[in-house]
Amino acid sequence: MVNSETEKKRRGTQWTCFFAGGIVVLVLAIAFVPRNSTVTSIFSRIKSCSCSQEGVKYHGIVEDCCCDYETVDRINEAVLHPLLQQIVKYTFFRYFKVKLWCDCPFWPDDGMCRLRDCSVCECPENEFPETFRKPSLDGLSSDNLVCQEGKPEAAVDRTIDSKAFKGWIEVDNPWTNDDETDNAEMTYVNLQLNPERYTGYTGPSARRIWDAIYLENCPNYPAGECQEKRILYKLISGLHSSISIHIAADYLLDETTNKWGPNLSLMHDRVLRYPDRVKNLYFTFLFVLRSVTKAADYLEQADYDTGNSLDDLNTQLLMKKLLYDPKLQAACPKPFDEAKLWKGQSGPELMQQTQRQFRNISALMDCVGCEKCRLWGKLQVLGLGTALKILFSVNGNELSGQRLQLQRNEVIALINLLHRLSESIKFVHEVEPSLVERINEKTISGRTDHISQ
Repeated sequence: MVNSETEKKRRGTQWTCFFAGGIVVLVLAIAFVPRNSTVTSIFSRIKSCSCSQEGVKYHGIVEDCCCDYETVDRINEAVLHPLLQQIVKYTFFRYFKVKLWCDCPFWPDDGMCRLRDCSVCECPENEFPETFRKPSLDGLSSDNLVCQEGKPEAAVDRTIDSKAFKGWIEVDNPWTNDDETDNAEMTYVNLQLNPERYTGYTGPSARRIWDAIYLENCPNYPAGECQEKRILYKLISGLHSSISIHIAADYLLDETTNKWGPNLSLMHDRVLRYPDRVKNLYFTFLFVLRSVTKAADYLEQADYDTGNSLDDLNTQLLMKKLLYDPKLQAACPKPFDEAKLWKGQSGPELMQQTQRQFRNISALMDCVGCEKCRLWGKLQVLGLGTALKILFSVNGNELSGQRLQLQRNEVIALINLLHRLSESIKFVHEVEPSLVERINEKTISGRTDHISQ
């Protein structure tokens, strides 16, 4: 009996020594293996996966797209965001033509937002390039040219001009509600002086807009449904996420001191805590990026003339860099594959249904009770409508075999939308890991406080 127990202990000791020795040998072997070998790459992946649980949570291919999250973050940081930051500041992309004063077609207007940061105001005509100007029979009085707020970031010009740029045709976008060929009551807005940020527009009026968009025009179909039915919801959800991120990123933290800055708690509560909202943001970004790359030949040949030859040359050069950047083409040559959609027997009908729903969403922008919110809502919806037009159809018919025609305002909206989405992707990539860490610290601190009480 004693001998039997002694033998068991001896065998146990042997196995312990065997495993310990094996681990030592494995560690020594790894230490002397070259860094680029398969073994070290496996271990580095294990390490990175364990670390990533506390930071960025999004890995693998973006759903329904052709690029992965890591590639999107890398190429956006290295190529897309720096280029777009420069492009949107040039004259051609800085001024957007929009009809701000329209009656809501769905319910009685509850009045424009009266908060200071909701409003925009007129600016003198001499702010604009020569090609923008056109004598107006109904000229504004000198009183109307003074910004009521007395601060430049709210400045808006109301000049109307049907030939602001040379070489552009006036065509209506079948995906949007506004008639882009109708210049009545159109105004030019300097986007750089009217940034997308917090305006104080909240409450029932704002909620009613989003409820009408989601509940009546783009329901969230279950994952089992076909991609055609889910695409509109994902696009609008991604756009909504981007808008929320920009509101939180440039927030009025203290009204008494006019202190602005990022509201990370709001960004987390509105977007980052919901993985689907972040995923839809990436989806919308890749969708719009694909439309830009698909229209590369058209956009390369476009006339970016504003009367400032140096400015216009730089715009054209930067657009070519954006359209044909080798890093982008190597990393993500086709961000989204539109050829997979609308192929079944019900494909054309589903496309027309999606088009009708998107037109309704476009019309809802006239119901937004905040002037600045209405401006950015109209611009980004037109940009998304332009992406849909490029990728899918003109008047509900597939684009193949037809010559693409874009008007100047569509191009301005499309590139500014891509910039907005690019900036939101950058915010998510940079902010989320530190924000998760701060929230975890708060949670731990809260638990400690609770225990101490």
